Amino acid sequence: MTGVLTADAIAPASGPGAGVIKSGYDPALTNGDLAPLRTQTWTGYNFFAFWMSDVHSVGGYVFAGSLFALGLSAWQVLLALVVGIAAVYWLCNLVARPSQQAGVPYPVTARIAFGVRGANLPAVIRGLIAVAWYGIQTYLASAAFVLLAIKFDPSLSRYGNADDYGFLGLSLLGWAGFLLMWALQAAVFWNGMEAIRRFIDFCGPAVYAVMLALALYLVVAAGWQNVHFDLASGPPKTGFAAAATIVSAIALVISYFSGPMLNFGDFARYGRSFDEVKRGNFLGLPLNFLFFAVLVVCTVSAGTTVIGRDADGTAITDPVLIVDKIDNTTAAVLGVLTFAIATIGINIVANFVSPAFDFSNLAPTRISWRAGGMIAAVGSILITPWNLYNNPGTIHDTLDTLGAVIGPLFGILIADFYFVRRRTIEVDDLFTLSPAGAYFYRGGINPVAVAATAVGAALAIAVVIWGSTYLASFTWFLGAGIGFVLYLLGMRSVPAHVIYGRSRSAPSVQ
Repeated sequence: MTGVLTADAIAPASGPGAGVIKSGYDPALTNGDLAPLRTQTWTGYNFFAFWMSDVHSVGGYVFAGSLFALGLSAWQVLLALVVGIAAVYWLCNLVARPSQQAGVPYPVTARIAFGVRGANLPAVIRGLIAVAWYGIQTYLASAAFVLLAIKFDPSLSRYGNADDYGFLGLSLLGWAGFLLMWALQAAVFWNGMEAIRRFIDFCGPAVYAVMLALALYLVVAAGWQNVHFDLASGPPKTGFAAAATIVSAIALVISYFSGPMLNFGDFARYGRSFDEVKRGNFLGLPLNFLFFAVLVVCTVSAGTTVIGRDADGTAITDPVLIVDKIDNTTAAVLGVLTFAIATIGINIVANFVSPAFDFSNLAPTRISWRAGGMIAAVGSILITPWNLYNNPGTIHDTLDTLGAVIGPLFGILIADFYFVRRRTIEVDDLFTLSPAGAYFYRGGINPVAVAATAVGAALAIAVVIWGSTYLASFTWFLGAGIGFVLYLLGMRSVPAHVIYGRSRSAPSVQ
């Protein structure tokens, strides 16, 4: 860290950990949750467990299963998975370095490129996306509890009818499951980052153990000869069609992880060293994800023999539906509970911690990390995510549009830290509103970063709205590329007085 000042205070260990608040830090930009950490203690195993929790979810199973059903052969799917997850590993390492180096979460790191006030733009964007996905993941996991309740007491099924016993489009039983999941996640979050670390350290391996047992149960019941690594229906794709589908599958893998990639700085800040972060990422991404994918295809393939296919003849990839149809009550209960726990893990690490930092960044003196998280949690109820999820048009217009904005934020972060700033961070300047600060720019806002975000997001959103389904899988790349190029060109060619104001001269830009 550069420009070190005498520490005025070490904030008491709170939700996300103890931060060092130094003299000269402006209260409008600082609280104990956003300040640089006093100690960074996470090891490679902690990041490995983080990715285990992030990958192992209902959505993860459905996504991985869908890749095997694109009409590709097994080796083609494997190729797409290897290339895609290797790219995710590399990109996550790029995002991790600035936050680990400075010991601050993403909204503070974003001040480097956007300015100390302008960083509220990416914080709001990221917060809104996380609230929407948090609600949807909570709703999907709550379905496991609903199925479990009906399995034990079939008479409860009448309360699962939203028309007779419902409110705002969700049945009484659905509300019970949703609020139970909501409360469990809030309880883990409220106990702070150390509790979250312990939770994912335990749940990552525990979920794998149970899912291995479930896969073995299904494989034994089906017979190994009935387990196939090709889940595609119809003739296999060849030539240009196969190549185009492989490229699309690679893009889907990267896009699926685009949210966790941008959020990863919120966790990388805790890394004991950057080498620990990279070690955990290698174990948790290439190795973990490939093993997970094999586990998925074994479970889904064996499941088609044991429980059959759905009404239109396609393989069932939703693990909650798979375990619900198993005749063995013990296996079904264990599977449902496992997926509920797994979803709590991914929802907390992907969609709870990050908006907590984002909303705290908007008003540090009034919104703590815990308060920011609870704002996100309450917002996840108000958007009635079951209506969002059950309306394909609405979820397309809302989530895909918001998700398209992630790309420019990623591209700008990489362009600024690695190509403009050359990996240097004036940590103390991240917390000052002095016009002499390195990240004050013009009134606290970098107009180049704002413009690059707007243009990149607009073009990516245009592809989502008017482009084909195939092109929509590349919106993250489009947004990231445009954001990267426009920001780099802008910082090198736009006059300094436009970026920094007439009283400032531009820093050295390589």
